[in-house]
Amino acid sequence: MAERELAGRVAVITGAGRSIGRAMALELASAGCNVVVNVRSNRAEADEVVRAIEQRGAKGLVAVGDVVDAKAVNAMAESALKTFGRIDYLVNNAALRQEKHIGDMTFEDWRLITGVVLDGAFHCVKACLPAIRKSDAGSIINIGGLTGSMGAPDRAHVVTAKAGIAGLTRALAMELAPDKITVNTVVPSMLAPAGKPDVIPEHPVYRPLLGRAGWPTDIAPLVRTLLGPGGRYITGQIVHVSGGTYFNV
Repeated sequence: MAERELAGRVAVITGAGRSIGRAMALELASAGCNVVVNVRSNRAEADEVVRAIEQRGAKGLVAVGDVVDAKAVNAMAESALKTFGRIDYLVNNAALRQEKHIGDMTFEDWRLITGVVLDGAFHCVKACLPAIRKSDAGSIINIGGLTGSMGAPDRAHVVTAKAGIAGLTRALAMELAPDKITVNTVVPSMLAPAGKPDVIPEHPVYRPLLGRAGWPTDIAPLVRTLLGPGGRYITGQIVHVSGGTYFNV
């Protein structure tokens, strides 16, 4: 990757206070990209990410707001434009995870998960799209989930939401191609527990061929590539970063 190949660009990343979201924000900042750091409520977490962004020579902006709230999302986009004057990239990363058997799952449980993943992505696309259309290198990245491809017990709502993100990606890739906007999904593997990079989470089905769980820093460089000049001919793809846990067919 070229050094600071995203200089002057602006990315909005939801759920950017920790884990994959934080890693993506710092990776893009290392490429020169200014980043809008969205968190649902933890301002201190977002402030820390912005400080780390600035240490990498880019600019950061905190945007506290729940992605299921269209007004909050619109305010986030407006704040980004007021501060930076542009939005080039949107990374829909915000998600919730919950395990509950379908027999015990309430509609409120279902809507909680699907609302953040799917409704949140919809609101963010709607809010950011007018600005992204004005970019000469517009791109949307959706962060998927391994369960959306493989299924999982006790996660019907999570599986459905992540499978829906893949469908949204394909739909938007077709609709936005005339605007030269690329749209892709990056699917992480199971992540190692925070602070325990060598631990593989126990699971009856998923097992990475490469012998370790994923790290947030495994995901972020691919997102940087897809947003950068080398990714301009890639769109509509569901790209797995899973250490060989899942093979696309």
